[in-house]
Amino acid sequence: MTQCFSLTETRNWCYRSTFTGSGLRSTIIDLKDGTIMHCWIPKIQTESKPNLLLIHGLGANALWQWGNFIRNLTQHFNIYVPDLVFFGGSYTTRPERTEAFQAECVMKVMELKCVRSVSVVGLSYGGFVAYSMGVKYREFVEKIVICGSGVCLEEKDIKDGIFPISDLDEAANILVPQTPQKLRELVGFAFFRAPLVAWLPSCLLLDFINAMCREYVQEKKELIKAIAKDRNLSELPKISKPTLIIWGEQDLVFPLELGHRLKRACVLCGKG
Repeated sequence: MTQCFSLTETRNWCYRSTFTGSGLRSTIIDLKDGTIMHCWIPKIQTESKPNLLLIHGLGANALWQWGNFIRNLTQHFNIYVPDLVFFGGSYTTRPERTEAFQAECVMKVMELKCVRSVSVVGLSYGGFVAYSMGVKYREFVEKIVICGSGVCLEEKDIKDGIFPISDLDEAANILVPQTPQKLRELVGFAFFRAPLVAWLPSCLLLDFINAMCREYVQEKKELIKAIAKDRNLSELPKISKPTLIIWGEQDLVFPLELGHRLKRACVLCGKG
């Protein structure tokens, strides 16, 4: 039986309307290297406003992760909101899966849109990308906000038990849920007080999965696995820009200890 109505697609439409009503427009950028990027950009750039780049985390597209904040932010900033590669309308035929590659793609979008400098906010996985931009593009990035992002994790942390799930394949199955049960598990990890979605019927959870989680499943899992591969805290590059760290005290995806590590690293470089 063909599905005629989707709550998820309806919500997606509402978020698109919010972005459009906040002065943003949707644009597709061909990077000419096998990569297509989707990004929300200002309809009219105001010279008196600073530029702010919002980088989403794992999960749904950028609309869902920034939709509740966008109206307030566009009052004060020229806002740029890209979909990272393999999310929303962005994808690539290239084999790279690192956050450095994601940072490179976002930077190319900014260059093609003639953006000269930005402050960057990175949420969860987006924090890895924001940190990488701060390292690689020091003259472009003015300030950085890292929100609950395990930039300071090490590969050995997974085996040492710092995370609730020590099997990376199982973690990827939860972070890229393909069944209602895995989506419920993800909600349980992602929220301190799980919202009602945890109790919704499986048919409604499947509606969300079909709309948001079916595309690029393997590629997204490869992004997750690339985060920890050969990662060593002693080799973490330092950033030289003012950095704000925001963390949830009960965070299970990236435990608070990783936030303390990041703070120590930023203090050592004098920019915390």
